[in-house]
Amino acid sequence: MDDRHIEAFLEMMSAERGAAAATLRSYRSDLLGLSDFLAARDLTPADAEASHLRDFLAAEARAGRAPATTARRLSTARQFYRFLYAEGWRGDDPTTAIEGPRSPRPLPKVLSETEVECLLAAARQRPGAPGRRLEAAIEILYATGLRISELVALPLAAAVDSRLLLVRGKGGRDRQVPLGQAARDAIERYLALRDHFAATTSRWLFPSRGAAGHLTSRRLGQLLKELAPAAGIDPARLSPHVLRHAFASHLLAHGADLRAVQQMLGHADISTTQIYTHVLEERLKALVEDHHPLALEPAVKARRSHPRSRH
Repeated sequence: MDDRHIEAFLEMMSAERGAAAATLRSYRSDLLGLSDFLAARDLTPADAEASHLRDFLAAEARAGRAPATTARRLSTARQFYRFLYAEGWRGDDPTTAIEGPRSPRPLPKVLSETEVECLLAAARQRPGAPGRRLEAAIEILYATGLRISELVALPLAAAVDSRLLLVRGKGGRDRQVPLGQAARDAIERYLALRDHFAATTSRWLFPSRGAAGHLTSRRLGQLLKELAPAAGIDPARLSPHVLRHAFASHLLAHGADLRAVQQMLGHADISTTQIYTHVLEERLKALVEDHHPLALEPAVKARRSHPRSRH
């Protein structure tokens, strides 16, 4: 097995594109799996043709891999072979002739606006510094749509007396996200008790005495699940990422522009943000029903919205 090209690809993804450690591990796993498959046929990734890659994908399917997993591995291979071609290590890109498996993209899990209010109310009932920290974290997540990794890594200076959060996202890209009054108030209440968690010299907004120096993503996820029953929410439905989805879905439902939401979420490509288009579709249906001159009469709409009223 010849891993020189794989290592060069991973180094490029890290140095030039700022790929996260977890992303690099995923790429390495995918490419080593391909390399092992090809090595059994006395080939290296640099030698493979499109037919060999199709055989690899077919073997993945026979092994019971989910279509999403196979699609991800093909995506990794596409990036890898584009790199080999750009570096002159191959004269072609064999993945251009390959069509990957298609599977419908699942809709994001999301909370209703009422459920978010219940979650915040439950956090406000928690006493002391832990309660104020959890309340502030939830307010920020819901107000900004930050990734959990972005939230826990916020420096103290980012959120003090500011109407905008400066966030460093994936690939080292910076963006500014508006911070509403409710979130600012929650932060102020939390800052009055922040010294409970670490020395005042800590640079983190959510400091910790642990090895990371700040609250970890895993711990915050645990705290949310512990809070869920008090809010009447199934813990299995709740995670920091679900609050990110709620932020985007609720903004769109209230008329926000899809591209503005893309910018606030930090998505490099708007196609990623388009998982929320189901919200836009529902909003358009409501607009037609409520405002089009040929829409149903109010009484008819009421009966269709509440079938039990027919009996």
